[in-house]
Amino acid sequence: MRKIFVTLIVILISQIGFSQNYQSEFQKYCETNDTINQLKTLRKWQSENPKDAELFTSYFNYHFMKSRQEVLALTNDQTNGESLVLKDSLNKNAGFLGSQIHYNQTELKKGFDKIDKGIKLYPNRLDMRFGKIYALGQIPDWKNFTSEILKTIEYSAKNKNNWTWTSNEKFDGTEKDFLLDIQNYQLQLYNTGNDDLLKNMRDVANKVLEFYPNHIESLSNLSITYLLTGEYDKGIEPLLRAEKINPKDYIVLGNIAQGYKLKGDKKKAIEYYEKTAEFGDERAKEFAKQQIVELKQ
Repeated sequence: MRKIFVTLIVILISQIGFSQNYQSEFQKYCETNDTINQLKTLRKWQSENPKDAELFTSYFNYHFMKSRQEVLALTNDQTNGESLVLKDSLNKNAGFLGSQIHYNQTELKKGFDKIDKGIKLYPNRLDMRFGKIYALGQIPDWKNFTSEILKTIEYSAKNKNNWTWTSNEKFDGTEKDFLLDIQNYQLQLYNTGNDDLLKNMRDVANKVLEFYPNHIESLSNLSITYLLTGEYDKGIEPLLRAEKINPKDYIVLGNIAQGYKLKGDKKKAIEYYEKTAEFGDERAKEFAKQQIVELKQ
């Protein structure tokens, strides 16, 4: 029995060694953009340790990087990044020549298939989930971006935020850190400026609140999705819930005041701007006092 136990330890150490060697070799070829040797390394790695967690993340990175194609395009409007302004015979802008990023769908599918297999085998690997979410945001595919966030939130309740990270090391982040990452994804949706994605943002906020009902940031995000569409009562309601959790949160108080102001309820708006002035920092106090003066005119 002792001999079998020692043998198992040797096998485990060997597998870890193979993983680290292949991973560093793959990374070396990534730095030189040598896709031929990247693939050769991945195939050797797969033949020796096909269920290695790092193999799945490396395959995913390989296919995602390979799918990314930068092309020159002539456009009427200036795109993000650097572009060359083209002039006509009258020296007026005739167009812009700049680079655009496209993604090869075949390579993307291969990459997502690999990371999905990895997540299925290693559901606690948060880096796999976040890596997939990142890629979906880059494409962008907001439907699946949102869906993957929702799955991750649900699983966080199942594993009680006992996540692992690269090389299956324990993720040293707390529940607060996890929710901060989810908050950043909600901001990513908001920063698109696309009102159609407010529903996605709302879905994420509601999913967080399903498992973390006292998460003030998600209550505020939920509120924003309604205030921006003119549904003021629905927007104020989650903020009032947030106030009960922390009655001195001046950001929440200021948002409640703004909600009532938009609704046209001056009395309530003044009441909450007064609370903001009481608990806020100097900038918040000054703004609240200005709003009170305007509302009383």
